[in-house]
Amino acid sequence: MNIQQLDHLVLTVDNIQTSINFYCQVLGMQLIEFADHRKAVKFGSQKINLHQSGKEFEPHANKPLSGSADLCFIVATPIEEIKQELKKNNIKIEEGPVIRNGSCGPINSLYIRDPDKNLIELSVRI
Repeated sequence: MNIQQLDHLVLTVDNIQTSINFYCQVLGMQLIEFADHRKAVKFGSQKINLHQSGKEFEPHANKPLSGSADLCFIVATPIEEIKQELKKNNIKIEEGPVIRNGSCGPINSLYIRDPDKNLIELSVRI
């Protein structure tokens, strides 16, 4: 087997519209709808499918929970501009900027929370 990339992942959320607002308005992703009015947010060639807590689509994770994810996004925007954008949107920075080890080398990261309290790492490659 030769896995090449991640196509999508699923987040279980308490409120689909609140999550759409955060991921689209704050992080700049694009809303897409597919198959029976399902919702997802897209960035680049990846997407995040959104499942309503308690109404998950089959099949799903064994124990889907909102707020249990830890995601890292590589951002093309300079870290100081990201900080300003977060401040403008009243998003609290949990930690950072701080240097971490990404999958392709060092990254400079800011940590925030989405509406479900998932940990979101916004990173710039160094």
